[in-house]
Amino acid sequence: MPTWSGIRKKLEEDYLCPALRGRVRYFATTYRASHDQEGRAAILVDGVEVLKSSYYEYAIAIWDRKNDLRAQEGNDWESYRQIIKAVVDDGHFDQRDFYAAFQKFDNQSLEASLADENPIVRIFALLDRRLGKRRLAALEENMEQELDWVRPFYLLRMEAEGLGPREEKKACASSTATS
Repeated sequence: MPTWSGIRKKLEEDYLCPALRGRVRYFATTYRASHDQEGRAAILVDGVEVLKSSYYEYAIAIWDRKNDLRAQEGNDWESYRQIIKAVVDDGHFDQRDFYAAFQKFDNQSLEASLADENPIVRIFALLDRRLGKRRLAALEENMEQELDWVRPFYLLRMEAEGLGPREEKKACASSTATS
């Protein structure tokens, strides 16, 4: 696996759309002095951590979900996989998930990344320079079903590209047509 500085360079310079360069920064670290050498990851927009998570938040969320599951019978690995997916869907992950998402994103097509089950991969794809304005605008209907913590990255990209939601454009067009 490449170094974090190499991953960050690829994300911020090679993949990030020109309209967001300098505004979006990626952060991931491992705290080597901590007893488990765990860490955290974040995506910053204009210097503010918009998306952030750490191993400890992730572990607590998994523990809470497992306790809920223990009350039910029939625990198996499939249940555990569903717990992990639900925790990630809630916006909890650790730095290893961030690295793995980049690895997956870096090794598949943009179309596959946009449809990927991993929300972090989808965020990387939404901010990717290969995603053109027309394709970005066409994703609007899909974004209504997107996770609450992924949707802001779509809106950020739309705003950066000077695109607004279709309803606003339709409303503006109908109001000018009637005037």
